[in-house]
This record gives sequence, C-alpha cells and structure tokens, in this order.
Amino acid sequence: MTIASLGIMGGTFNPIHYGHLIAAECARVEFQLEQVIFIPARIPPHKEDWDLLNQAERYRMVEMAVGSNPAFQVSDLEMKREGVSYTVDTLDHYCRCYPASQIFFIMGLDSLFILDTWKDIERLTQLCRFIIVTRPGYNINEEVQIRERLPADFWSQADFLEIPGLDISSSDIRMRVAKGKPIRYMLPETVESYIRQKYFYREG
Repeated sequence: MTIASLGIMGGTFNPIHYGHLIAAECARVEFQLEQVIFIPARIPPHKEDWDLLNQAERYRMVEMAVGSNPAFQVSDLEMKREGVSYTVDTLDHYCRCYPASQIFFIMGLDSLFILDTWKDIERLTQLCRFIIVTRPGYNINEEVQIRERLPADFWSQADFLEIPGLDISSSDIRMRVAKGKPIRYMLPETVESYIRQKYFYREG
C-alpha cells in the first residue's frame, strides 16, 4: 500500500493519555497524514522511570487507546529490538519500508529540549520532517540556547504546531494512581479500567 505521508509518534506511553492522542490527531489533520503510527519504546535512552511498566503492558494500553481511530496504528518495532531504542534506527526502518512516503516525526517540547543529546541528530534531519507540538501562546524564538545547540538543517525540517493546552502528563497520572486520586477524563476509559484492573502504579 502506498502512503504519501506518514506520522510517527514514539514514547514510553507509561501510560498513554489524551495529550498524546490530541497531539497525534492535530498533527494528522494539519499535515494531512494518512496514518500515524504509535511506537512504544522498549528501553528508552533518556528516561529512567522506576515505575516503567513492561513493554507488553504499555503496548496493550496504546492498542486500546488508538483502536477507535482508523488512521492510528501501534507498532511493536522497538519492543522487538534488543537493547536501547533509538529514534534514528526506527525512522531509518520506516524510510526503507515506505521509500515513496514523506515521514513526519511528532514530538513535544520536552523532547526538543534534549534533542541535541539524541543519537545521530544529523542523520535524523535527513530522514524526516519534525512536527513539534506546543501549547497555546508558546514562542520558541525565546529559546535561544536550544536554537544554538541544534544544527541549522534541523530548523529547516521543523514545523511547530499549536494544540489545545491540556495539563496532563504520564508522570502525574502515575502519581495520582499511587495516591488514590482520580484519573478519569485524563486518558481513555479503556486504559483507565485496565490500569485499575491490573493494579498498575500502586505504591507498596
């Protein structure tokens, strides 16, 4: 099947929440992406969460979250890979699988600010365009340091996308579950039910 434009969204998804889904959907519509593939990381190189669920459980939650959107898919590519998951290897894989497609990598500001530490950033800029999602009113031009740390080629391949501001994070969801606080309306109901059923993120 030929796909003209393909979006890739990587992450630990520990757990996936509405912030991830809204970012992906806004990117899909704005950039006319035919598909968005969510790729849970097996061993992420830049995160050391003590409460990181195993890969099968995180994959299952992403699968539940994206199932109602025919344009969304989930891939276990990085989970099958031995060792640390590097984005450059994942994007190289999809460029080889879809040589006629324009690849877009969807990322948040938290990833942008550490992007200079990622493996082979110069190669990354050759493999894809970057969609950087921001909250309303954010001005990246104020971030002089990050502009200086990244190669000029990156900025020519980067687009900024303002999305509705949702103050939701995976770490906050985990904290709320551990403290017995509600997480309803922060993530899909199927994922919430699965977390409670499996007693994920509980203290003790």
